[in-house]
Amino acid sequence: MDDSTEPVVAASPQVLAGLDHWRTLDIKHQPTWPDPTAAQAASAQIATFPPLVFAGEIDQLRDRLAKAARGEAFLLQGGDCAETFAGATADQIRSRVKTLLQMAVVLTYGASMPVVKMGRMAGQFAKPRSSDVEARGEVTLPAYRGDIVNGYDFTPESREPDAARLVQGYHTAASTLNLVRAFTQGGFASLKEVHSWNRGFASNPANARYEGLAREIDRAIRFMEAAGADFDELRRVEFYTGHEGLLMDYERPLTRIDSRNGTPVATSAHFLWIGERTRDLDGAHVDYFSRIRNPIGVKLGPSTTPQAMEALIDKLDPEREPGRLTFITRMGAGKIRDVLPGLLEHVKTLDANPLWVTDPMHGNGVTTPTGYKTRRFDDIVDEVKGFFESHRAVGTHPGGIHVELTGDDVTECLGGSEHIDEASLATRYESLCDPRLNHMQSLELAFLVAEELSATTR
Repeated sequence: MDDSTEPVVAASPQVLAGLDHWRTLDIKHQPTWPDPTAAQAASAQIATFPPLVFAGEIDQLRDRLAKAARGEAFLLQGGDCAETFAGATADQIRSRVKTLLQMAVVLTYGASMPVVKMGRMAGQFAKPRSSDVEARGEVTLPAYRGDIVNGYDFTPESREPDAARLVQGYHTAASTLNLVRAFTQGGFASLKEVHSWNRGFASNPANARYEGLAREIDRAIRFMEAAGADFDELRRVEFYTGHEGLLMDYERPLTRIDSRNGTPVATSAHFLWIGERTRDLDGAHVDYFSRIRNPIGVKLGPSTTPQAMEALIDKLDPEREPGRLTFITRMGAGKIRDVLPGLLEHVKTLDANPLWVTDPMHGNGVTTPTGYKTRRFDDIVDEVKGFFESHRAVGTHPGGIHVELTGDDVTECLGGSEHIDEASLATRYESLCDPRLNHMQSLELAFLVAEELSATTR
């Protein structure tokens, strides 16, 4: 990639001083490193590594998200709740990519709309925790904050934050990105391979429905080829990465300066978002995000007021740049119809046009009597429907969906056509944090979203 698209480390003292202003502010959900010097050394080492993504790709994504905000495209973002280093295998990455490609095909073909594809991967290693510690019986240890901080095993050695994991996180992200680029830019992602994406997945009703759609696509491609059409877009896909920009000892050293305009850009991912727990207007995360060039997201929970939302817009998108700001709503099925319309109505009174995306996962968590964290598929579906209903009522654009999913046939979310019940959860509950949709549930949701999107755009 040429110099016009590769950020370089060079900036004026004024830019760097502003970029590091977050260090003077209150910051939440950071680990307490037992050896701060080791953490500083790890961050310094990461600062010497090549960027994981490039400014030109980030600009391209901003353009795509601007189209979605105008109702001309739709964002599909999905991946693990918390990536693990052990889970960064070729097979697991391929399965996640295949699931997202399948969902995107369902949405594109079902709603006749371009789909912006983004993996919640290659950096989703850190997690906020409601408590700094976890107690089991008489033993209390530091909480698991994601593989980039400490281990999941409930032992003192595993749970002690280890700064060497910061460097391991970078290398794991790099290898994941390498595979994602290979899968999406080579023949694997060709629309002529729509049938092959189903290989390796268990046979189920969602796959059967997908196969019917794939046959229709085959016929359309054969017709275009017979008519002399030859589209490069059929052979490869644009695929972007995103994660919650939580751990500043990782994000700051991967922040570089765009050689074209001297502005800071986060090169850990194309897209970063601020979580519901770290979106304090005067906090460190919002300050840092306000200074980077990337398109950014903010999670909005049911307590969000129109005034708080407007203040976030003023802070994070003062120039009202198309594609700059995405609001990811995570209200809960029982609250979205009460809260979201008021926010949408208020935005219409402003000179802003954020992209609106639904996260139907995080507001619908429950814990079973046996101790499993789970979500009901029906609640997820209901929140998605409430998202679309709210936009239709107000006359705004429903611009995307953000889900935690895996390509594996896990049993972590209740319901769906497989009728996963509480007794079934123990069969294949593999998530270390929050429950994910399995492959079949992900496809089922994609067909539902395609129907809702088609109804909205008619």
